[in-house]
Amino acid sequence: MRGRATPSPEAPLLHVRVQPRARRNEVVGWRDEALWVRVTAPPADGLANRAVTDLLARALGLPASAVALVRGAASRDKVFRIGSAPIPPRRSARP
Repeated sequence: MRGRATPSPEAPLLHVRVQPRARRNEVVGWRDEALWVRVTAPPADGLANRAVTDLLARALGLPASAVALVRGAASRDKVFRIGSAPIPPRRSARP
């Protein structure tokens, strides 16, 4: 059984500037210190946040579970934690 990839506290942070309700989902490039992305989802009910998470995961070749929103849930400026280390499966406590 494979472990899930989740961001650890030591995983790198990625500053992202989001443009919701765009024509297409795309990574535009770097502007200042932030990665600029566009998503088609509206900024309501966390839809844009989920779309950005999925877009970043695809762009980085990671599972969506390896990308976590840390700050900026209600803002265009967001901080994501990016991690790719798989968590090993649990083992039984038998000696």
